[in-house]
This record gives sequence, structure tokens and C-alpha cells, in this order.
Amino acid sequence: MASVPVSLDIDISAPDLVLTGAETAATARVAALLRDRPEGTLVDDPAWVDSARDHWEELPTRLRRTLRDFRRAPGPGGALLVRGLPVAGSELGDTPLSDGSVQRTATVPAAVLMLVACGLGDPAAFRPEKTGALVQDVVPVPGREEFQGNAGSVLLTFHNENAFHPHRPDFVMLLCLRADPEGLAGLRTSCVREVLPLLDAQTRSALHRPEFRTAPPPSFGGSDGPAAPHAVLTGAYEDPDLRVDMAATEPLTERAAAALAELQLLFERTARTARLEPGDLAVVDNRITVHGRTAFSPRFDGTDRWLQRTFVLADLRRSRAHRAGDGYVLADPTGHAARPA
Repeated sequence: MASVPVSLDIDISAPDLVLTGAETAATARVAALLRDRPEGTLVDDPAWVDSARDHWEELPTRLRRTLRDFRRAPGPGGALLVRGLPVAGSELGDTPLSDGSVQRTATVPAAVLMLVACGLGDPAAFRPEKTGALVQDVVPVPGREEFQGNAGSVLLTFHNENAFHPHRPDFVMLLCLRADPEGLAGLRTSCVREVLPLLDAQTRSALHRPEFRTAPPPSFGGSDGPAAPHAVLTGAYEDPDLRVDMAATEPLTERAAAALAELQLLFERTARTARLEPGDLAVVDNRITVHGRTAFSPRFDGTDRWLQRTFVLADLRRSRAHRAGDGYVLADPTGHAARPA
């Protein structure tokens, strides 16, 4: 395998949308209504999500239009950056240190995430992952520095979120509550739309063959046997979907191994990096774009980088058989809800 070239990592800190002061204030008012609703403020309560869906229409017009346009046409990079969202920084407290940290009670950032999720589709979670919480903390955890996941701080390799899963998210949302004090941590993305013209015909053909296998992460409890083979590129040949996790996808043939190595090189060549600041929301189209993170050095003193994450399914109905009670949580590693005996 050829050595990996130095990544160009085009800086995408220039956002797609910067809210005005009036738009930020309007968004904060809507989020506060959702946070303070008298009927209940548990984020994972379906009634709270229903309320977020109702309040979506009250968000500023430019924000709603930008999100709707991105859902239909995610562009060549497959990622959206919105700046100026309210996160109530003075109320945050210390960055969590525990593995599996989530947000169960309503806050302004959680409300922002849920409002946007209801505009893009529907929020979703996976029961084995962070206990199925709809809003999850992405923070470095002591002792997990080398972990290939959201708790680590080493270079996080490119991946589609939950690439192994039949109902992986359509969109991944990351809202920055607190930036990395050193300014080192950056969200990296690479889109198949920019990689595709760089692929030779042989590699492209190999990536369309079902000669790859992706294992679930340890957090999902493993699987009952080997995962079913799948292709990395599927759908329309001229604009395919992408399904790969560079840390968990195994090539099953020599040509698949060569194609996967070439794909990794091109991810590096086309990588874009966004160093998120408080109030920045990154939305990644998980169908066509992989994401990762640069390495950084956490302090574990309450000031570390703190993102909150929510997954979105554009068509919730497709996973109905896999969600108990028509809720928002997929129940097990295979995606099947429990059935009565």
C-alpha cells in the first residue's frame, strides 16, 4: 500500500450560514419555549420531540430555508456549517468526563438540536449506543485517549456513522458547546462526490462489488456472526451513496483491498476541516460523506472540547419494524425491535 500523502485539509471554517444577532435571539426564544414547556422537559420523551416539531416553523426563515435546501441538495461537500446558534454558554458548567455521557433533560443546546432534527427529518438513536439517548455528549474521556470513537482524542479515521447498520443515520449533527482550548481538534469530512472523479474505472468498479464487510463497534455488543458482505458504493452510478468505516470495514478480496486503500488516499487528498466554535452546528450528510477528527490533547479539567450530537433519519417509516412502539430508538445491533414470544 502506498504511503498516505499529507492531507490538504481545506479549511471550511467559513460557514454556509451566519445568523444575525436578531436571528440568534429569535432562535434562543424558540429553544427556551421548548426547554421550559410545562408538560415536561425530558429530551427522550416523544411528546417533547412532538413539541420540537411544532416549534420548528417558528425558527428564522433563513435558517429553515438553508436546512431544507441542504436536505434536498447537500452540494459537492455533503456538509453544512451554521454559525451563531444559541448554546447558553454561561449555563453550561464543566465539560463532562464520563464515558457514555448524554443529555436527558431539556437545555437550550438540546432544544436547538431537536428543532433542527425535526426540520431535516426525525431524530433517531440506537439503544446499545449511549443507552439510546437522542442528544449525546461528544467529549474526551480519561483513559480512552486511543479509542476510535467519540470518547477518544487520537486521530479519528474517516467513517460513515454506524456504517454496519441497515438503518444508519441519514444526517449526523454536531453542535459545539465549548471549543478545544488549544484549537487543535477539527471535524474532518470527505465527500464521495469529490472523490468520484479521482477514481480510476477499476477501483470504482471494485467499490461497487459486495466484497466488503463492516463490523459493529464494541458498544453495540458485537454480532451473532460475520456481517453480510456489502458494496462501498451503491445506488446511482453517477452519484452513489457511500458505506464505509476505515477502522471497521474489511476487504474480502485482493481487488477490494486495493480499492479500499485507494479510497483512503483520496479521502485524505480531499479532506476538509472545520474547527468548531461555540454556537457552530455542523450537519454531515451520512449517505455521501465520511467524517473524522484531528488529534488533540485534552486537559480533563472541565474546559475541554464539548460537542452534542443527534442523528437524523430522513424517512423514519423505513425503520418502523425496528423501533418498539413507533418511538425514535432502534432496539438492537441488527436493528430489529423486540417481538412478543
